[in-house]
Amino acid sequence: MHTFPQLRKIERKYGDQVIIVGVHSPKFPAERETANLREAVLRYRIDHPVVNDRDFAVWNQFGGRAWPTLMFIDPEGRVIGKHEGELPFEQFDPVVSGMLKEFEERGLLHARPIALEEIREPARTLSFPGKVLATADALFIADSNHHRIVAAGFDGAIRRSYGSGVPGFTDGPADEAAFQQPQGMARSGSTLYVADTENHAIRSIDLESGIVATLAGTGEQALLAGTGGPGPSTPLSSPWDLALMDRVLYIAMAGTHQIWTLDLDRGTVAPFAGTGREGLLDGSKAEAWFAQSSGLAILDGHLYVADSEVSAVRDIDLKTGRVTTVVGEDLFVFGDQDGEGDAVRLQHPLGITGRDRALFVADSYNHKVKRLDPERRAVAGWLGSGVAGKADGPGPSAAFREPAGVCAGADGLYIADTNNHRIVVADWTTRTVRTLIGD
Repeated sequence: MHTFPQLRKIERKYGDQVIIVGVHSPKFPAERETANLREAVLRYRIDHPVVNDRDFAVWNQFGGRAWPTLMFIDPEGRVIGKHEGELPFEQFDPVVSGMLKEFEERGLLHARPIALEEIREPARTLSFPGKVLATADALFIADSNHHRIVAAGFDGAIRRSYGSGVPGFTDGPADEAAFQQPQGMARSGSTLYVADTENHAIRSIDLESGIVATLAGTGEQALLAGTGGPGPSTPLSSPWDLALMDRVLYIAMAGTHQIWTLDLDRGTVAPFAGTGREGLLDGSKAEAWFAQSSGLAILDGHLYVADSEVSAVRDIDLKTGRVTTVVGEDLFVFGDQDGEGDAVRLQHPLGITGRDRALFVADSYNHKVKRLDPERRAVAGWLGSGVAGKADGPGPSAAFREPAGVCAGADGLYIADTNNHRIVVADWTTRTVRTLIGD
């Protein structure tokens, strides 16, 4: 995901001189399906052709070893370079520029456009909503691909939106401010805090005036884990979700595989848990490993983490600072298995919320919401058939498509059914699902 913005910059700068072809070699079973890949292409605003390399044929032919890998091919079809891992534009650009200069001097460069079939989608009320936050008097929705935050009533009526709808990084009044792929939110009084993911920033919205401000992040991605510092001058990396307690904002820093904090009184950010190494390792918060943490929930003095790339739920004891794994095993251990302890399998969970000593997890790639008892480490399916689809109704027969956000409300569980472009609510007593907002 960090590579896509760099590729966009290359595409904008060089146009038809450079042809980019994406090769999708999937880790998770759910990612093998072309229909799911199509949704990902739309969600991440990819304009170049993408190959579904579901059986790793292209990966093996080109000697792939890491996500992402960049292969450079000259106009005569020969592989002339390879880069494993992320490549910032500042390093990417001189490589491309040098190659193009050489090919032009050799008379090999004959730029011509490729005719592409554009994927057209109908206009929607919401577009890939990532997270939802239920507060006492309103619902807040990260309308991620419309690059805005929506405030709605519990009847589903949209009251107000924050953000112009055009991706950017601009503070100011609600209709002029700009976000870019916002995700998680937290609220304190009349202030809403937003994880502005693709801007690598934490933003605030004054719900009374509508003014948007930047609290942390420079708008540029942090290339290393970093040590923190003053919020506005410290770069962040893909903040994905937020949780708030005692004037401390906890941040799921997915891009560096860590949990950070923002001290709202001092205006400083700092790593809280995780070394920055990707993986699953328990221990003290200073030595633990996380993997693309994407969801946070505070319950009974514990910070629970939906740790998506290890398909796990992690537990940070806020008193002792000890990190343990509730369910999950490792980077390549995943599935769809209820039960207790080490027998449990999830597949890329993105959202988590708590209520009455229980956790509810958006088990995104299994298209389900599951209930987790953290003390017993027991997981049971709560909503969803497990087959990707779109259907209201009783819990087991309801159908979702990669739900990414969940939030416990007074009257029910609110769910961002991301790839169905809707918000649904499930009644606590009957577990009946009904669409609240969305087509």
